[in-house]
Amino acid sequence: MSAQDLITFNIGGQKFTTTLSTLRRHQDSRIARILDGKDTDFKVISGQVFVDRDWTFFKYILDYMRTGQITLPAEFSDYNGLAQEAQFYGLYPLALWVERNIHRSRVEVLELRFSVQETQGFFRIFCSNNKTLEALATRISIFVEHPNLNGNFPHLPQNSSTPHPVPVQRPSHHDMVFHCGTDQLARDDISARFVTIEPDDRKLLNSTNVLGLLVDTLLKDGFRLIDTRTVSPEEKVECYMFERSRNTQIVVLSETPRAEHLRREDTQSQLGEGKKKK
Repeated sequence: MSAQDLITFNIGGQKFTTTLSTLRRHQDSRIARILDGKDTDFKVISGQVFVDRDWTFFKYILDYMRTGQITLPAEFSDYNGLAQEAQFYGLYPLALWVERNIHRSRVEVLELRFSVQETQGFFRIFCSNNKTLEALATRISIFVEHPNLNGNFPHLPQNSSTPHPVPVQRPSHHDMVFHCGTDQLARDDISARFVTIEPDDRKLLNSTNVLGLLVDTLLKDGFRLIDTRTVSPEEKVECYMFERSRNTQIVVLSETPRAEHLRREDTQSQLGEGKKKK
């Protein structure tokens, strides 16, 4: 590769170097047409193409032009700015994708409610991301020792002292409930519920210990505790609020650099319709 195959951009004072072949992959884009020297927004100064735009978005623009995909960090939030820059450079498939994802939430919210009634602890977990809740549910196991056979666990053998697993309950896609502790069924008949949370293999009976392990598990999974409060003082219901930023997002667009089948006019029309709906 010779120096003649390279081109350097000065975007708002920050320099970026790429190849002419990268620009030619997007022949319908505005940025590719700078080669003819007719666009006044692109000025050649000291051998560099100067563009008076925000350079912080240009690295994503250049990534898309090189590979047909962009990697957005977990903390990225300025979709409006990225959409405007994509439109400015004439990369309409990218602009359309950003426009459609502007309002997409990048934060997961999880609420843990905990209460104690006599010798039992009750847990209810809500989460904005049902996939996260499903994954957590697969890691929580409930084991019942000497279960109540009056209809609660008809599928378990009678008079068994060996703990038997029972699933957590899922009232909806966004919550699950379970409880632990002991329950006296008759004068000399006690049922015990143990909880395990993978990868920890301990069977915990005490609800406070289960709460501590559950909070520790969420923190290790990347959640952070943002609030604690008492929801119902009479029923002693404690509420713990967590949130977590989503992982780095890799966006692969179906329109590859060599096969951008979205026409410029059609894409601009769709972008305009999206703005009218807001």
